[in-house]
Amino acid sequence: MNSFIESVAGTRSDKKRWKQYRARVAALPGGYRTAAEGFEHYLMRAGSQGYDAPVQMWEDLVDLFEQAAADGTGIRRLIGEDPVDFADAFSSNYGTKDWRAREKARLTECIARAEAEQR
Repeated sequence: MNSFIESVAGTRSDKKRWKQYRARVAALPGGYRTAAEGFEHYLMRAGSQGYDAPVQMWEDLVDLFEQAAADGTGIRRLIGEDPVDFADAFSSNYGTKDWRAREKARLTECIARAEAEQR
């Protein structure tokens, strides 16, 4: 029973890490916080596995923004000209796939099964 609940709601450790991540984001200076929250929003809804993304990814994201803020590195210098490219490249380092990639794979598998059933 416990593993089912953890698979749906996450482990206590993951929840604690998530809360720590959110506190770190809240502590970022204004523009960095706004940018980090924008990436979080994008990655949860369009760019990665959403809420299933590994906690490590979020921790690494806030690490980047904390370091940039500490060094005085501008947001555009950190992420480049295209924030979507940055977000997609960043999340790809964690083996995450967006919903479109999962659905493409699902469709391809479905057609392969349909073709096999025709034989």
